[in-house]
Amino acid sequence: LDATEALRYVAHHREQSGEKVTITHLVGKAVALAMSRAPGLNGVIRLGTYVQRSSVDVAFLVALEEGQNLAKAKICDYDRKSVVDAAVELRQLAEKLHQGRDEQFNKSMGPLKWMPTWLIRPLVKVTGYVASVLGWSVPALGVEAYPFGSCIITNVGVFGLDEGYAPPTPFAHVPVYVLMGAIRDAPWVNDRGELEVRPQITITATIDHRYMDGAQGGVLANTMREVFADPWSLDAGGED
Repeated sequence: LDATEALRYVAHHREQSGEKVTITHLVGKAVALAMSRAPGLNGVIRLGTYVQRSSVDVAFLVALEEGQNLAKAKICDYDRKSVVDAAVELRQLAEKLHQGRDEQFNKSMGPLKWMPTWLIRPLVKVTGYVASVLGWSVPALGVEAYPFGSCIITNVGVFGLDEGYAPPTPFAHVPVYVLMGAIRDAPWVNDRGELEVRPQITITATIDHRYMDGAQGGVLANTMREVFADPWSLDAGGED
């Protein structure tokens, strides 16, 4: 995707709000809009039956301990929030994780430190089903209902990687995983058929085919293209 307008958009809102708005927040908004347009992307399969979620929730992976550990930060009702509001919320959640103040994460990691490896896999499988499929919370283990929402987004561009695919996480039970690569200058043919250099980004998705086919995938891809082509349309008043 051509990231020219997207970069202008996040720079504008970063200056206006004082918040560190990034392309990641814009991608999250695009995913949330796609889920609201194609409800089949926003649900869970429970006992062989598709169950629609009541809200559009998107989770982001946060690297901890210099990349030695991963945690999630979930934004609920993302389709109803502005990019700036989502940036504020995600920053606050990430700060809690980095500072060790996220009680749910601390509770969930506690038992894993002393538990034998052979027991971790069945425990994660059971708690994943209980939380992500049945929608039950397990406070003692720091597990919330639907902890990953309907999409997990990870940004490997921050590590200098241009492209990749997110591996499915079975216990998360989400329909789609979105991975963002680094933004690089590359050749681009504009609307006039002229060759020029523009900043570009590769965004890939790993999908669960039980939830979606080409039609829903098209909604996701086209919504992402629309948002990157004209991010200003996300704001009621357009560009200031």
